[in-house]
Order: sequence, then C-alpha cells, then structure tokens
Amino acid sequence: MKLLVTGGSGLMGSKVAEIGLQKGYEVFSGYAHHLPTHGTAVKIDLRNDSSVVEAVKAVRPDVIIHTAALTDVDVCEADKNLAYRMNAQATKTLAESAREVGAFTVYTSTDYVFDGSRGMYKEEDRTNPVNYYGYSKLQGESYCDAVARTCVIYGSRPASGKVNFALWILEKLMRGETAQVVADQHITPTINTNLALMVLELAKPRLKGVYHLAGATRISRYDFAVELARTFGLDADLIIKSRMSEMKWAAKRPADSSLETSKASRCLETTPWSIEEALRTLKNEIG
Repeated sequence: MKLLVTGGSGLMGSKVAEIGLQKGYEVFSGYAHHLPTHGTAVKIDLRNDSSVVEAVKAVRPDVIIHTAALTDVDVCEADKNLAYRMNAQATKTLAESAREVGAFTVYTSTDYVFDGSRGMYKEEDRTNPVNYYGYSKLQGESYCDAVARTCVIYGSRPASGKVNFALWILEKLMRGETAQVVADQHITPTINTNLALMVLELAKPRLKGVYHLAGATRISRYDFAVELARTFGLDADLIIKSRMSEMKWAAKRPADSSLETSKASRCLETTPWSIEEALRTLKNEIG
C-alpha cells in the first residue's frame, strides 16, 4: 500500500509514518517546514492549492492520512481566513485530488467540534464548536472518506520540535518549575502511538464514516498532569490547580470535550488505551 501522510513531521503524522513503514507500507511524508524523519519527504503547502494537487498527483497514493492542520486555537481565532484556508479549503482540495487518483482519505479531526456542555460525546452527537478552530476543522470533515476525531494528542517530541501538553508538563517538572493546569476541563487524552495504530486500521480496509479515536480514560487536565508526574517520578506538588476562567485565552475552550470510544473498540483490533497503558508507553518511548 502506498501511503501519503500530511503533517509527516508532526506529532501524529510522524508516528503514522513510522508505524506505516513498520507494517511494510510505502510511505510518503508531507511537510511544510521541518524534514520528516520517516518515509520519503514531499513538500506540501496547505496555503497553496496547486502545491496540494501536485503532491497528490506526484505520489498517486492508495491512501492519504491527512493530519496537517493549523491547530493553535488562539491563532485560529485571531486569523480566521488562515484557519479556514488550512483546515477546510486545503482539505477540500486534497480530497478532490485524492478522488482523481483513486485514493482513500482519512481526516484527523478534533474533540473541539463539540461545545463541551456534557462530554463523552458519541460520533452521532450534534456538533456545536465554540471557537473557530473547531468550526474550521468541522468544515473539513465533510470532504473525506473517513473522519478520525481525537483529543489532546501527546507523545515524544516529533521532528517539528513542537511541544505537546504532556511534554510541557514533564519539562516543567524536570526543571523544578511550577505548572498551572486547569482542573475544570475534562478530556480523553490520546497518545500518538495508539492513535496512529487505530488510524492505520481505518486506512487499509477503507472503513468509511466518523470514528472517535481517543484515549479510553476521561480525566481533567489537572489529574492528567498529576498522573504524568507519578508515572515519571516527579513532584506533583509543583502542579498548581487553576480554573479555565483564570486563563488568558483568546478563544473559548469547551469544558468537557471527552470522546466516547465504544465504536472504535467494536470496529478495530487496536482498541483505545487506558491512561495507565498510554503513560507506560510514553515512559518507555522517552526513556
């Protein structure tokens, strides 16, 4: 199988490419700025339709796993045109190009398509994003064959160098610094290794539809940070409990965007991991 992964130097895309290679797939890793460490590098600029079209025509993949996006929630709120361009328009162009070469498209979406009023959302629940990031990602969902919604992805540092929530906590604590973390926002945090395995299971048999591919444990960000500290033998007392109302965010965040993952457990061989299994994996990967 010939696989094109957009965002191939990012947190999710790099892990998809790495595991895809392990499974014997021919992997092409799309990137914008940072050369990917797995697969054949392919330059793709989501801000430019012709760049997207040319990449798909050059590779002619069997499957495209589209992980690249503008994910900074506050930047999306400040620059809605850029957010729409990268998260919705580029996805439409990619999907249209994919159909021309007969490729199956898997789109990575987000828990932020929901308003967070109750949590443990199922695939068929009504979407109602409270910020422009969630809105722009929701627009992209309609163009692709399969949609993989996920929540707070974390893992070891990718080629892009971008720090995810878990690494931010760990690095703070390792330096003996305090970390202010909200206790009133609930999530189902997802390690990139588990996510990549599940996404690749959608790809080969071309499973269409919407799937919630996230961690199996609903937890507050504060309690997640405490679990990280315990797993890595760090001082949890350095984690300062705060509230969402205290944070100086430009964009509103959903209070409980946790995802219910029973469909994934029924349909996939790789099931969503518990927080304990995921953190054991993270510790093994980081060393």
